[in-house]
Amino acid sequence: MSSSSPAPGGPGHPLAAAAGVHPIPLPTPFPVGDVNAWLIEDDPLTLVDVGPGSARALVALEAGLAARGHRIEDLERVVLTHEHVDHVGLAAIVVERSGAEVAAIDLLAPRLADPAGIGRRETRFMARAMQRHGLPSDVAVALVALQQGHQAWAGDPVPVGRALTAGDRLPFAGRSLEVLYRPGHSMTDTVLLDRERSIAIGGDHLIGAISSNPILACDPAALDPRLPAPEAEARVSTLRRYVASLRETAALAPAVVLAGHGDAVTDVAGLVAERLRLHERRKGKILGLLGEGEPASAFDLARRMWGDTALKQPFLVISEVLGHLDLLIDDDAIVAERADDVDRWRPR
Repeated sequence: MSSSSPAPGGPGHPLAAAAGVHPIPLPTPFPVGDVNAWLIEDDPLTLVDVGPGSARALVALEAGLAARGHRIEDLERVVLTHEHVDHVGLAAIVVERSGAEVAAIDLLAPRLADPAGIGRRETRFMARAMQRHGLPSDVAVALVALQQGHQAWAGDPVPVGRALTAGDRLPFAGRSLEVLYRPGHSMTDTVLLDRERSIAIGGDHLIGAISSNPILACDPAALDPRLPAPEAEARVSTLRRYVASLRETAALAPAVVLAGHGDAVTDVAGLVAERLRLHERRKGKILGLLGEGEPASAFDLARRMWGDTALKQPFLVISEVLGHLDLLIDDDAIVAERADDVDRWRPR
């Protein structure tokens, strides 16, 4: 078994390596690049996140485990930090081969049990919400096709053996990890905190190189297949929740956050402060744009801010604008009005 320490500036960290927590970078088909799975060499042998449901990711996972002297069949527990396909897609294969127990936040269990069904309902909601906020119908059709393509990486259904809630603890022979619920980037974001060593495994909650997008989402309960398909009104304010989650994490002041993508974060308070300043600046820019003319939809604002990128990545940019509009509503700075089934905003 290798005992080498990670190189400075990489996804791992000497503090984590000393505690038997090691990164296994896995390729994804997405612009973000590799996703970091985290191997915890303790009893039970645990893998946090598993990568997308692709052959390339599976080969990389097998190689990464072998480099530490393990096989997939040796894994006893899989913990999933959130719902996105680049983190959960291989779960069913890993569980089938190892018999490992899956632990995940309780809100994630229905999605893992029916990834295709939940994905279809969520895609319909997204299309309705995007059109409500000004996305042309032809672009919405293309967006639906793109999102359906992403579902190919979601993997097969897998049961959650241990549904987690905030404050739960995952016991090991040599440590205990506290479960922190940190919604924002997604509605299932979970951070695992080793208080004794001041190490957090953060998923996509806090990433050094890029700002985690608070992605447009609906209330997870609205995705229940027994209910009518969610309408645009089911949208929740993910940025509002993300800002609150960031502040909660900064208050805990872990020495290191092991990120789902890229390098470990060692200045947690500094990075959180930087992210909060970013959102304040973006909020101010959007308010300024609203003061320049007629009431504008989220898509109108996205076009003004990012040009053609709003057509290439409408889901991300509209999510970004909507989050900041929510913050401006909290500030009592803007008002919304609806015409032709499209929401538009203007300064108060």
